[in-house]
Amino acid sequence: MSRSRRIAKEMQDAQADPQSGIRLEMVSESDISHLKGYFEGPPGTPYEGGHYQVDIEIPSDYPFKPPRMKFDTKVYHPNISSQTGAICLDILKDTWSPVLTLKASLISLQSLLTSPEPSNPQDAEVAKHYMADRRGFDNTARYWAKVYAGADGGASATATTPAKTPDVFELYGIDRDSVKAFESMGFDQQRIVEVMRRIGIKKVGADGVEDRILEELLK
Repeated sequence: MSRSRRIAKEMQDAQADPQSGIRLEMVSESDISHLKGYFEGPPGTPYEGGHYQVDIEIPSDYPFKPPRMKFDTKVYHPNISSQTGAICLDILKDTWSPVLTLKASLISLQSLLTSPEPSNPQDAEVAKHYMADRRGFDNTARYWAKVYAGADGGASATATTPAKTPDVFELYGIDRDSVKAFESMGFDQQRIVEVMRRIGIKKVGADGVEDRILEELLK
């Protein structure tokens, strides 16, 4: 079976299975190798209620090589880059098999939202947050789902709703009072947040943490 016929069949199979919640669409009718995939955030997770879009580029030697996938929708997750949407998932790399399909790959991405693997992260900062403060991580992931994926009627739920400016503290899970403490010393909020994100600190509290942030701010 040719690559084009294989892709077309996979798209038909996904369309014939609406219960899976997986959709596949071509970006352009003239190019079957570039698709968009869609699925809902899994229930019982911070991503519940969100609508997620994945960019899919299919190589010329598919299905013997895996599709290249990345999230178009911003996601706060240890195995997904919060900047680029790049994904760390074994079936899209070393354990890919020609028997796998695009629908199966998207279902695996949906499952990844349910079961993060912080020990093998794509985004080290997010993974550190997940392991150090699970409740804070969940709150931040839920906030991103609302702002970027339209969960709970968030700004991205409809294209006609103006996007709300995200709250920087909720966006990155950084303690507001910790930032205010450095602001009272005369430092700029954006600079404080940038430093705390870079060195992976969400809250001042442990011995030496305040001094470390201060040293970075003074550089």
